[in-house]
Amino acid sequence: MLLLAMFVALVAMVCINVPIAVALALSGVLGIAVAEGPTSIVNIALDMYDGANKFSLIAIPMFVLAGAIMNATGITRRLIAFVSAIIGFVRGGLAMVTIGVSLFFAEISGSAVADVAAIGSILIPEMKKRGYGAPFSAAVTSSAASLAIIIPPSIPMILYAVSAGTSVEQIFVAGIVPGLLGAAGLMGVAYYFARRRNFPVEAAFRVATLKDTFIDALPAFSLPMIILGGIFGGLVTATEGAGLAVVAAIVVGLWYREIDWRQLKQAMLDGGIQTAVVMLLVAASALMGGFLTRARVPQELATAILSVTHEQWLILLALNIFFLVIGFFLHSAAAIILVVPIVVPLIAQAGIDPIHFGLVVTLNLAIGQQTPPVASVLITSCSIAKANIWDVSKVNLPFVIVLLAVLAICTYVPAVPMYLVHTFYR
Repeated sequence: MLLLAMFVALVAMVCINVPIAVALALSGVLGIAVAEGPTSIVNIALDMYDGANKFSLIAIPMFVLAGAIMNATGITRRLIAFVSAIIGFVRGGLAMVTIGVSLFFAEISGSAVADVAAIGSILIPEMKKRGYGAPFSAAVTSSAASLAIIIPPSIPMILYAVSAGTSVEQIFVAGIVPGLLGAAGLMGVAYYFARRRNFPVEAAFRVATLKDTFIDALPAFSLPMIILGGIFGGLVTATEGAGLAVVAAIVVGLWYREIDWRQLKQAMLDGGIQTAVVMLLVAASALMGGFLTRARVPQELATAILSVTHEQWLILLALNIFFLVIGFFLHSAAAIILVVPIVVPLIAQAGIDPIHFGLVVTLNLAIGQQTPPVASVLITSCSIAKANIWDVSKVNLPFVIVLLAVLAICTYVPAVPMYLVHTFYR
């Protein structure tokens, strides 16, 4: 009965626009006060502090800052020029350029919202000028930005690893193959639209142009090599790699001598706000998670489900549907922090690899960022394109189907995400 009252209170506060972190914390305080007595409230501040005081979480503001520096120093523009030189000659090449650059930008920022804001502000206006239409331009940019939370380093992956108590580095490795599969599928859909709608060809392929843009972008290529090479090579942790990303981005920015200080300042402020929101969510979820654990709610949930079935494929199907549904209504960070600690005992008892499950969760929430009503990435893209969200959602449906196909493959063919993990770590 108490849990039901807490859930009703949480939903009611969210419905009246109380921030999720605040609603979560107040619901936790209610449960603790009723179940454990008023004297237990004195430990609330310490519980929240301990929950947010995780070394791995330092990586979040560092990767956000690295992405901001990258966009304010001309790096993004050079990447666009290089990818355009490679595939711009294909019909609808500008859409494929958007996907290709998003794939690269994802290896720096780890944030889909940062990805769509940085790349969309440059490429969406260009696509509109060339006749792609606002809905298609917004859709392809939004879906491509989802690669940022599949390809490492991914902020949602960091949050999952902290919430589930598993390896950040291993879940990063698990995201490489699914991210590449997703990019290939999105490019296939973009090409289909290009042939059907007769989108323009950007320019003829020229080796000289490719050579010039490659040389110009060469310092930028060092960023993922330094960051991911250091992490996967075991030279640095994911958190240290995030700090290394900032240093490398600054060095490359100074090399280009094109820092837009106003843009950088605004990006840093936005990143600070984004980080503060995530950290408040982490602290509030630690409070709620501690109470639920002491009340043995996760364990009882696991027992109840396993009493119905022990089949992993059925459990994964149920969890996929569950995460897809909550992805409609919650931001990925909130969904991970709120739900993952509850279902971890279930996947442990069912014998599901937590790294594999982390990739499944990440893919589900990447799809959730493309589906209204919340759809933070889609909304950002629509805002840049000045397009109606429902018109964009219709065009975006084939791209979402690609992401769903990648989700199905990764869920039921674990070798796809786990092959590299087993190769490097087991």
